[in-house]
Amino acid sequence: MGLLIKRFTITAVVLLVAALMLGQGNLIIYGWSDYIPDEVIEVFSQEYGIRVTYDTYDSNETMFAKLKAGARGYDLAMPSADYTSIMIKEEMLLTIDKSLVPNLANIDPNVIEKMYYDPNNIFSIPYMVGTTGIAVNTKYIKSYPRSWKIFELPQLQGKMTMLDDMREVFGAALKYLGYSVNTTDVNELQEAKNLILNWKRNIAKFDNELFAKGIISGEFWVVHGYGENIFYEATEEELKDIDFFIPFEGSTMWIDSFVILKGSNNVENAHLFIDFILRPEIAAMISDYLLLPSPNVPARELMEEEPVYTFEEMENTELIKDLGPDLRLYNTLWNEIRFGL
Repeated sequence: MGLLIKRFTITAVVLLVAALMLGQGNLIIYGWSDYIPDEVIEVFSQEYGIRVTYDTYDSNETMFAKLKAGARGYDLAMPSADYTSIMIKEEMLLTIDKSLVPNLANIDPNVIEKMYYDPNNIFSIPYMVGTTGIAVNTKYIKSYPRSWKIFELPQLQGKMTMLDDMREVFGAALKYLGYSVNTTDVNELQEAKNLILNWKRNIAKFDNELFAKGIISGEFWVVHGYGENIFYEATEEELKDIDFFIPFEGSTMWIDSFVILKGSNNVENAHLFIDFILRPEIAAMISDYLLLPSPNVPARELMEEEPVYTFEEMENTELIKDLGPDLRLYNTLWNEIRFGL
């Protein structure tokens, strides 16, 4: 998910040391917190007699660093597009045996087409697609632009937050300026940095963890974040005061995928799980839980909940890409923004 902050604990996280039981009947997943409903894992376990251990991370960077440092025993991970690309280049993944994943045919071809980093799904199978946007608590603000420009408004100083995520914040600024979220043009990035510094004067903090609670409680009136987190945290009554929108200038897009890690001891079970997740009824259950649009075409007819936004509303979003060595430009400027370095 890109950086995808997810919801409460879905399943008890068993210590990895206790979970490294090899052989058939086991599957060890390294995934985003609260990303797969308990019920889904339970149904899979009962159907196949496979014990699933779900260990979690809170960012792509954390996941990647742990695996590169030598963590072993994991079968599946769930990186966002840019980190899937990096892991392919670093030769950290096994190839997918698509004969074992026939339900891949259920995925929207438009989603597959966007996976430029893995044509033909050799190494990755898409799980969810989404974006970030802005939430406003209308109890406190009645008139506002549905634009990234909202972060420039001095009357809202100290009542706003933005994600503590370099690519998401730069993506917002670059979209507002009319540039690509993946630009490597030094002048465009410097312009974006200066804009973010202006926004920084008005926001209370960069925050990945408490933005949903903050907007609902009224501690903050405007937050940049993931709509699904906010909608999950809020009651139906509280949601009446929350306006979540994708700014008209556009935003970032993320695609989170399943990948099978080199060193997996349960490759067949990993394929079984991926194919199970791609069943329409299972995919619909997951999208209803996450309140996200489903990339699984037949699942869309089975969904019972209205997602926070639709694929049509994501039309002006842009996928965050792996920039290779050019990412250093972003890192340097982000350190200057965050720490004045």
